[in-house]
Amino acid sequence: MPNPMIDSLCETDPSAIPLTLVHPDGLEALLASLGNAERTWASANDFTGAPGQVLTFPAADGRVARAFVGADRLDDVYALAGAATALPSGIYALSGSPGREAASRLALGWGLANYAFAQYRAAPRRKARLAWPAEADRPRVERELEAIRLVRDLVNRPANDLGPAALAEAARAVAATHGAQCMIVTGEPLLEANFPAVHAVGRAAAEPPCVIDIVWGDPSRPVIALVGKGITFDSGGLDIKSASNMALMKKDMGGAAHALALGQMIMQARLPVRLRVLIAAAENAVGPGANRPGDVISTRRGLSVEIGDTDAEGRLVLADLLTAASEDSPALILDFATLTGAARVALGPDLPALFATDELAEEILGAAADAEDPVWRLPLWKPYRKDLDSKVADINNIAGNSFAGAIHAALFLQAFVKPGLAWAHFDLYAWNASARPGRPVGGEAFAIRGLFRLLAGRYAEAAR
Repeated sequence: MPNPMIDSLCETDPSAIPLTLVHPDGLEALLASLGNAERTWASANDFTGAPGQVLTFPAADGRVARAFVGADRLDDVYALAGAATALPSGIYALSGSPGREAASRLALGWGLANYAFAQYRAAPRRKARLAWPAEADRPRVERELEAIRLVRDLVNRPANDLGPAALAEAARAVAATHGAQCMIVTGEPLLEANFPAVHAVGRAAAEPPCVIDIVWGDPSRPVIALVGKGITFDSGGLDIKSASNMALMKKDMGGAAHALALGQMIMQARLPVRLRVLIAAAENAVGPGANRPGDVISTRRGLSVEIGDTDAEGRLVLADLLTAASEDSPALILDFATLTGAARVALGPDLPALFATDELAEEILGAAADAEDPVWRLPLWKPYRKDLDSKVADINNIAGNSFAGAIHAALFLQAFVKPGLAWAHFDLYAWNASARPGRPVGGEAFAIRGLFRLLAGRYAEAAR
């Protein structure tokens, strides 16, 4: 399927229009290098080099002769994103030699700005294209654009069009493209396959829940397990959400989209690992089979869980998946989930909360900073574990107080990871609430560019 984000980048054209990024501090020197007519034109249009400001210079025939774009950082991923949709028709070529990393970031931002969710209506027609900067890492940029498009498209699809079966089909398609094995267990067979918590969460819905299990790569390589929460719609169950809190719950499968997209990047790059992607796809619905507050359910690990809140269902399905992932004794487990409002209260929509042990957390934070794909660490604060104690079961799915909700959720998940394994949990929003250049309102990918960089550095370099 054509990807308009990648198609907005093209081969170099001799007639390409020069495009110059301008920092305000360098504006005076740049203007001094121009002719009188161009300086007058820039002054008449109040061009200051402010971030995102676009100035085009007309040629004698009325076409664009050159363009300036203001930027506060010349290597910012989104420095060209606003210009990508503001510039007139034509092919533009970046002036100068920004270096490999900056060129790759600028190309990525241009591509991101050309995303549109067009499944139900025509996409806006974007006419400006950017010639690939000579120094850009094209395979990396294309891989990132394809992964981000996958996340955005999946999260943007409404629940009536993306239920558990459709999410499973999307995963099957990704697996087939890369020759991976894909096993899907649906409905009552989940009990026989020992995924009782997944079954309990999804059994009330009209469409049965399923577990998606993708395996790829050489069995002799280190195992990397990616785990994703795929709640295709979350009503809250019997502890039903308010209308306003339910409005965006089509995005509650955002964790699954992230796991699948990162897995796609790993397979595309053919990293020397044994990859396993585990996704629980289910709808948390109200119905005769719905969990009730106070119910006790079983889990794959054998721990019993008291249901303190039916709206804390994501951690239940992840519990089974994390147990299954642990059984391979992987080198690394990464789980992704739109899990708690508490994480959003603490960090807002743009910063995923990271929970991991010290050494792994530092490695992730470093890779995220290098990729300009930020995450923020929150603590696995052990003294709070007692808040999850239950009088009738091994553990409760919520705490007995309203504090530290994201930490409590992470501590719950930790109970289902085999001790000693390297594990990181990402509590993310998967959504842009407001439009910014390169980031339209709707589904969004977080953390996967930085995580891929970590994995590539750790395993691709080790294999050389």
